[in-house]
Amino acid sequence: MPAVMLQGTGSDVGKSVLVAGLCRVFTDRGLVVRPFKPQNMSNNAAPTSDGGEIGRAQALQAQGCRVPALVDMNPVLLKPQTDMESQVIVRGKVYGRLHAEDFIAGRALFLEPVMQSFARLKAESDLVIVEGAGSPAEINLRTGDIANMGFARPAGVPVILVGDIDRGGVIASLVGTKMVLDPEDAAMIRGFLINRFRGDEALFRDGYRVIEERTGWRGLGIVPWMAAARGLPEEDAIPANLEGGDGICIAVPLLPHISNHDDFDALEAETSVRLVRVAPGHALPGNARLVVLPGSKATIGDLAFFRAQGWDVDLLAHIRRGGYVLGLCGGYQMLGKTIADPLGLEGEPGVAAGLGLLPVNTVLDAAKRVTETGGVSLPDGTPFRGYEIHSGRTEREPGVPPFLRLSGGGEDGAVSHNGRVAGCYVHRLFDDPGQRAYRLAMLGAASDGIDQNARVEAALDAIASRLAACLDIDGILDIAAS
Repeated sequence: MPAVMLQGTGSDVGKSVLVAGLCRVFTDRGLVVRPFKPQNMSNNAAPTSDGGEIGRAQALQAQGCRVPALVDMNPVLLKPQTDMESQVIVRGKVYGRLHAEDFIAGRALFLEPVMQSFARLKAESDLVIVEGAGSPAEINLRTGDIANMGFARPAGVPVILVGDIDRGGVIASLVGTKMVLDPEDAAMIRGFLINRFRGDEALFRDGYRVIEERTGWRGLGIVPWMAAARGLPEEDAIPANLEGGDGICIAVPLLPHISNHDDFDALEAETSVRLVRVAPGHALPGNARLVVLPGSKATIGDLAFFRAQGWDVDLLAHIRRGGYVLGLCGGYQMLGKTIADPLGLEGEPGVAAGLGLLPVNTVLDAAKRVTETGGVSLPDGTPFRGYEIHSGRTEREPGVPPFLRLSGGGEDGAVSHNGRVAGCYVHRLFDDPGQRAYRLAMLGAASDGIDQNARVEAALDAIASRLAACLDIDGILDIAAS
């Protein structure tokens, strides 16, 4: 079956969005399409229909194909816990941990499950669109590679190289990539495309021709800067935004190992909301109505970082002013009294003091809960839908009311007796229009009634339409079949 791989001249050149858009383009042509990324590194994950977790970008790409996400679409996911160590997810389940000193050799162990997942997707589809990671030009990482040419060559998948003209130096980055690659790796590249172009394309005509002449690769088109991409969840890039604006202020402190930060996309789209992502070194805004502690892949370490920024003092002042606080997943654990790590999953075994704003206690363990969920919030009974991806168990002390009642039975989260501090394990809580409207009403704001899924669908359609108009779509299919 045909397959094609998009690799980049660097990280963040727009590969994820391009793959999602092309998945929609070819699906709309009547093909059975599947996305695939051999290895991803991200703390922004999503649950799959077969009970595992994959990178958020691959779940979005599955949506581009109008199919449920599967663990085979991203068989190896690295989730950084520290600057030197990542949790390894293989086919949706926790495999272990990978230290930086073992990174090059350790990845090679996962080539077999990568190839098995790829074979299964090929068997059920007309076209597989593969996304690389980082850049093949990082030749210092070539040994043991399974993310770029280390996958493309054994899998026999032709490559299209993506250059980002917005960051500058696109001619040098494309031509230079060919120059540094091993000749057999370079031979896998059959074409290139230019991404994020602004202005008059005629001004780049000569540059485009130079790339074709110097590389011998087929030019497949120039993709303009697409505003519609703002409607899609970001995989990793989370810019701080401290400027003023209209709407009530909802603040999210940017923790070093923040996870599932797309929890806030629907809130940010509300015209009545000014979502402020607070960078390290800045105080939590004094005019915030709500402070949300986000998920974290390293709860204890990020809690220490939270305190080092003085955000714990800011948070207490916020509560004294009558503000609300919500903790999601790791943020919920931080709000409690204690976080115990008896197995040393996040470092040395021990117990860390939480912020003490909710009478709950957490014990981290190796078991991981990954599931879609739903139910109602309490005491209002407003429905919600979301998902859980977390390690650890959090227990409420006697008499502490829960935050959510789950549709499958049981309860989740906790609420302070004055109702101003709450936490839970459910991600994407604000995606539900009813739940978001209720929460905003508590803060004195009205909701626009945004349907977040419809918003993402509209963005995918708009991007697909633009790609179909500006790229050589038939040329991409020719390369995939070569």
